[in-house]
Amino acid sequence: MIDVAVVGLGKMGLSHLSMIKAHPEVNLVGVCDATGYLLDILSKYTGVATFKDLGKMLDTARPEAILVATPTHLHAGMIREAFRRGIHVFCEKPLAIDPEESVELTALAEANGIVTQVGYHNRFVGAFREVQRLLELGAIGTVETALAEAYGPVVLKPAGHTWRSQRATGGGCLYDYAAHPLNLLTWYLGEPEAVSGSQLTSIFSAHIDDAVAATLHYPQGTAQIIANWSDESQRKMTTKVTLWGEHGRIHADRQEIQVYLRDTAPIPEGYRAGWNVRYTTDLTEAPWFYLRGEEYSAQLDAFVGRVRARAVHGQNDFGSAATTDRVIAMISEDATRVDARLAASGHTATITPLAPRRASRFGTALRALRGGAR
Repeated sequence: MIDVAVVGLGKMGLSHLSMIKAHPEVNLVGVCDATGYLLDILSKYTGVATFKDLGKMLDTARPEAILVATPTHLHAGMIREAFRRGIHVFCEKPLAIDPEESVELTALAEANGIVTQVGYHNRFVGAFREVQRLLELGAIGTVETALAEAYGPVVLKPAGHTWRSQRATGGGCLYDYAAHPLNLLTWYLGEPEAVSGSQLTSIFSAHIDDAVAATLHYPQGTAQIIANWSDESQRKMTTKVTLWGEHGRIHADRQEIQVYLRDTAPIPEGYRAGWNVRYTTDLTEAPWFYLRGEEYSAQLDAFVGRVRARAVHGQNDFGSAATTDRVIAMISEDATRVDARLAASGHTATITPLAPRRASRFGTALRALRGGAR
């Protein structure tokens, strides 16, 4: 059994808590959050040890690994606290606001044999994993053009003052939403040489971006990223990728992968020339616990397995997350240059925020916590 603690009990923190508590190879030894009433509820109904101070929890509960699900600007400091004690870390995405800090944390982990992972769950979706496998097999040849997209109804009215509404604390569509399709692009194509035409657009928000668009340049071609978390036409987050190569085309989302292979393509086993469709349900193993999606359970299971094996390098380790952080910074810097050029010419890339609308109702993740208890 591995002793694990959870830091941060927001939406994702509660989800991680529910799943990791149900893991057959994990012993939950503590949770840490600043919200007293939430800690009281957890202590009363689950019996788990609760803490308001991270250092005290690490020294008292002595976990082998922690799951960090706090606002992005707090990640680096908390990770360093864990590293000083030799504790393995799973951290929600993105890893850090400053990409140089991501690189430093990666080096620290590798130098001290610490297992790390960042919560880019799409790399555990069956259809997206199949895309990577086909690319490694050279099924469509050299990728010349790619498009990565993410849409969802997250911000549909002017928001109040929270960490998500401030760029300095990690808020905004670029950090919180576009990071997912960008992480897929860096997995499939690597780090781009340059970024151009970047726009960070405000729709409802006053201080952050609600939509992102940019072009990534690679030696063999280009990739576009489009993300919008103020898209009311979507019921929930929708992420998808399309890649065009010399021998065909691949399109994938969470539900399925569609592959078109030309006669010139090296046809992988199980595929044929022309159209092919495979479904995520056929590409995914049943999880030991289901909450939000199989990929969320799968990523935590992978982390637990790597901690048991002391495998410093693996899927979504800090090194790969640092690459995504660098691309995020490239887009942010390029958008600033684009805005400056537009302002100089008397134009703007910002859309006037729309009028507020009534917020939708939603439930609490605490119910999932009770259902996930062993």
